[in-house]
Amino acid sequence: MMRLNKFIAHYSTYSRREADQAILDGYVRIDGEIEKNPATQVDERTANVSISGNKVTAHDQFTVIVYNKPRGELVTKKDPQGRKTIYDSLAKQYRHFIPVGRLDYASEGLLLLTDASRVATALMTSKMERVYKIKIKGPVTDAMKVAMGEGLELEDASAGAHEHSEIGSMNFAPFYAYQIQKNQGDFSVLKVAIGEGQNRELRRFFAHFGAEVVDLKRLSFGGIDLNNLPTGKVRFLERNEYVSLREFLDAVEKSEKTKQKSEKKFPKAEGESEPKFLKEKPKPEKRAFSKEKAKSKSKPANDSFSTNKYKPEKKFTQGERKK
Repeated sequence: MMRLNKFIAHYSTYSRREADQAILDGYVRIDGEIEKNPATQVDERTANVSISGNKVTAHDQFTVIVYNKPRGELVTKKDPQGRKTIYDSLAKQYRHFIPVGRLDYASEGLLLLTDASRVATALMTSKMERVYKIKIKGPVTDAMKVAMGEGLELEDASAGAHEHSEIGSMNFAPFYAYQIQKNQGDFSVLKVAIGEGQNRELRRFFAHFGAEVVDLKRLSFGGIDLNNLPTGKVRFLERNEYVSLREFLDAVEKSEKTKQKSEKKFPKAEGESEPKFLKEKPKPEKRAFSKEKAKSKSKPANDSFSTNKYKPEKKFTQGERKK
C-alpha cells in the first residue's frame, strides 16, 4: 500500500507538492470517485487512479538525460524576472522532465533530468559523488585544506549565498576528495568531489575564507560524466548506465523497506529517541580521484552508479564529521 500523493509522484511527472495540490483541487479520482485526501492508501498493483481523466499507471519505465547546461540559464520552469531557463533551450519533449538538483545561474556543466520524480528524489537525496571544477580568486590556503578534509559548520553562511536566500547556518561535510590544479596569488583552480548538493554549497564554502568562486562547472554526478558533450546539448544515458542506475534504485527501495520493517518491529514511543542500532551505520570505503586526498578520518561512501563503480552492498551513508 502507498499514500495517494506518493503514488502519483512515483508514477507520473507530478512532484509530491504538485500531487498534493491536484488532489486538494479535486482533479484526482480513484475508481471514478473524487478523492481529496492525499494520505489515502492505494494498492499500486491494482489502483485505478486518474488526474483530470488521465490514468496514472504503475510502471517501472523511466528516462534520464544528461544536459550540458551553459551559464546564464536558470534551473526552473519560469522566472518572474524573465530570465532564460533550461526549458527555453531543451526540446519540447523534455519540458516535463525534472532536474536532479540545481546549478545556479552562473554555473555550468552536467545536469541530469528525468521523467520520473521517484528517480529524481532518489538521486537528489543520495550521497553520490558530485565532481566539480572550480576557479577561485586568490590562493588555496591551509585553512581551506583543513576544512575540505574535516568539514565545516557555519552559523552564518550568508557569504556566497543569493541575496534573497533565507538559509542562515550550514554544515559542510568533508569533501570526498580534492585536487589543486593551480595555486597562484590571483587565481586558483581546483577539482573537488562532494556528496551533497546544498544551496550554493561550494560558493558559500569558499566565500567563508574570503575567496570568490568565479567559475564553477559540474563534471560528473554519481559516475555519469560530462565527457565531450557540447555545451547546450543533450544525451541519453548509455545502456550500461541504465543497468547500474536500476541497481541503485533497487538497493534504495530495499533499504527503505528494511527500515520500515524495523520501525514496525521496534516502534518508537513518543518522546523516545531512536534505538542506537537503527542509527549506527557502517563506514564505507572512501573513493578519491586526487593525488592530494582529503585528510578527514571519515570515509564517505562510493555511491556511484556508473559502470564498474557501483557497490550494491554498500550503504548510502556519509561518514561522521570530526568533532
